[in-house]
Amino acid sequence: MIRFIHTADLHLDSPFKGMTEMPADRLAELRESTFAAYENVIQYAETSLPDFILIAGDIYDGEDRSLRAQMRFVKGLERLKQAGIPVFISHGNHDHLAGKWTRFELPDNVTVFGPFVETVELKIREHLVRIHGFSYPERHVRKPMIEHYPIIQREQGTLDIGMLHGSLMGEETHAVYAPFTKEALVGKGYHYWALGHIHKRQTILSEPPVVYPGNIQGRHRNEQGVKGIYEVELEETHAAFKFVPTSVLVFDEIEVDCSKLTHANEWLAVCLELVSDRIEQIGACILSVHNVNISEEAVQMFASSTSREWLEILRESAEKDVWFAELTFENTSESVQLPDSPLVRSVKEQMVHWELNEWKHVLKDVYQHARSAPYLSPINQGMKEDLIEEAGKLISNELSK
Repeated sequence: MIRFIHTADLHLDSPFKGMTEMPADRLAELRESTFAAYENVIQYAETSLPDFILIAGDIYDGEDRSLRAQMRFVKGLERLKQAGIPVFISHGNHDHLAGKWTRFELPDNVTVFGPFVETVELKIREHLVRIHGFSYPERHVRKPMIEHYPIIQREQGTLDIGMLHGSLMGEETHAVYAPFTKEALVGKGYHYWALGHIHKRQTILSEPPVVYPGNIQGRHRNEQGVKGIYEVELEETHAAFKFVPTSVLVFDEIEVDCSKLTHANEWLAVCLELVSDRIEQIGACILSVHNVNISEEAVQMFASSTSREWLEILRESAEKDVWFAELTFENTSESVQLPDSPLVRSVKEQMVHWELNEWKHVLKDVYQHARSAPYLSPINQGMKEDLIEEAGKLISNELSK
């Protein structure tokens, strides 16, 4: 049996756009969170002493990686060297080989795969381990690189692992890079596939194991839940997984049942009780709050203030370990309309008085586009009203971030 850590999508030094309203100390903590999560990975490895670590792409958040991010990453690798732990890196679309950065010399316990699929061998006790992988030579790798991985015949005492930063064909939650099919992975004969690129933790297949560990720290409200790494125990006929949490801030959501609420203090008490329970379960978090089953009395209550004001009183009343990113109001199939803020009202009032030539100027890029223009109706009053409402919603959403 061998034991290794499978991680991917570190996205060190992520800028966390859209969170600028957080207090300075909380925003600093958020922007440090990818580094803190990486520190948790290193500390866990120093304690558990795996046979090796696989990093399946996107170490950094962008191709123009910061000097600070590179330095912090290399310091972690040096600690792994001191612990006697080899590290294998397969660069992905965010940290591809053509990116601009000051290249720190990596310690000699680190192997970085090149732009073509290659195989690295190492001996671990009675096992010969062969690791197959490649690094993105540039940001966009659209072709199915899986065809370049060698097919193996399983041999007694030999374990084959594939590293691949890419997408399952048909999966479009992320940009599609280096696409593959389950059948193609199985056809290579490997004992384990260490995937990267998709930020949601998931097992695509159990035999052989085809695994996305997800990213190590959520970065926005679409990356919800506790994030972490997998510690894998692998034998020729069996694999066991242990999920190890690494995230220091968790993006999550709560639903507030408003069917029996009529007063603001009742609503606030329910919210804070749910928040307290969630903090106890997952620790420090950034929450989206969805108000559902809104009674007629609650509709009248919420209509007395803007969504911005409701969000502000929630933020002012909250515990230190939580920040509220979003507030929505839904009554079964339709959204509850709250009054507009002064800014939104001002913008909408200006748009109402636009002349036709002003609308044409604003929409000219859409109407002059060769592909979209044939499918668009002439500008009419109904379209204007819809666009004004949508503009108001967009501004309200941005203000609530």
